[in-house]
Amino acid sequence: MSEFLDFQGVSKRFGAIQAVDQVSLEIKKGEFFSLLGPSGCGKTTMLRLAAGFEQPDSGRVFLDGRDITDLPPNKRKVNTIFQSYALFPHLTVRENIAFGLEIAKRPKKEIGAEVGAMLRLIQMEDQAHKKPAQLSGGQKQRVAVARALINKPQVLLLDEPLAALDLKLRQRMLIELDMIHDEVGITFLYVTHDQGEAMSLSDRIAVMDSGRIEQVGTSAEIYETPRTSFVAAFIGDANFLEGKVTRLVDAEYCRLSIAGLPEVICFNDKSIVPGASLFLSIRPEKIQISRDKPETSPLRNIMPAKVEDVIYLGSTTKYWVRSGGHRLQVLRQHFRFFLDEKPIRWKDDVWVWWHGDDGFMLDRFRSGDEKLISAPPQKVGEE
Repeated sequence: MSEFLDFQGVSKRFGAIQAVDQVSLEIKKGEFFSLLGPSGCGKTTMLRLAAGFEQPDSGRVFLDGRDITDLPPNKRKVNTIFQSYALFPHLTVRENIAFGLEIAKRPKKEIGAEVGAMLRLIQMEDQAHKKPAQLSGGQKQRVAVARALINKPQVLLLDEPLAALDLKLRQRMLIELDMIHDEVGITFLYVTHDQGEAMSLSDRIAVMDSGRIEQVGTSAEIYETPRTSFVAAFIGDANFLEGKVTRLVDAEYCRLSIAGLPEVICFNDKSIVPGASLFLSIRPEKIQISRDKPETSPLRNIMPAKVEDVIYLGSTTKYWVRSGGHRLQVLRQHFRFFLDEKPIRWKDDVWVWWHGDDGFMLDRFRSGDEKLISAPPQKVGEE
């Protein structure tokens, strides 16, 4: 795939707010690409710049090699689906889908064939006569997709299209959107603040914060190898440890000195030299927990800890433990249920450990990002 939708050094300011700050981003043809970040990070402004609803203060936007920066929205081969869907309440499903082709004065026979194909694509042939007020939220969303696709845009822009739906319907619509994308094969640019949506749908994701892109990559790359503390904390949960490289261990690993803890071994993907300070990120599910001390090995980090909080979640249990003055979150998956196993409880002494490959060095740590991690509830008593 080649670059298709290309933002080159784009900036946009609204009064004192720098909504987008010198962003360069290349989206490939046929890709399902997501812009992910918290409210106010600039992701919707990026989508509006692609649609032509906003003009950049600087930088250019290209579509399929053509500079579209100065083109009005109706001259761009892009269509947008908003959270509200914006369906015409007085028109039927069939009439809503046909609207764009009728405005373009296409032949009636062609309109009928195209609308029929779209109704089959969204599996709503038997609902074609209904008006929006008679449809569920998921059905309205599918009609909005069909109406946008019938004009054969080069890019479909989706601005938080599932935000108004309940959880189960949202999960079902994720599958349907993915199937529609696979069927039509055009480029989707999807804006969301929901990490689960972005990770389940996207070929690639750009994580944004404060008008800038923090990281671009596949779902696995973003989750497993976050470059910054913001990405590590915003995508799932993460533990942060500050340390210093004490020595190298062969060509791939190094040992870290972290106050209060035994020396930690870590995969040295950044080729950091001894004496350098750094921040280490470890996902809670990478850390194991037990009452019994595990067997030692050269690549295993093992340390004693005391349990401060426990939350049973059915398929998993979350623990917050303290070791050497550091508060760590541990997520334990329940693979089997043993009635005779004594559960780990509040105030228990335990051992925690993780493999050296499972800690990840951050390119940048920003103070305050650790607050993005969900905090445990206050302990109010003990059984």
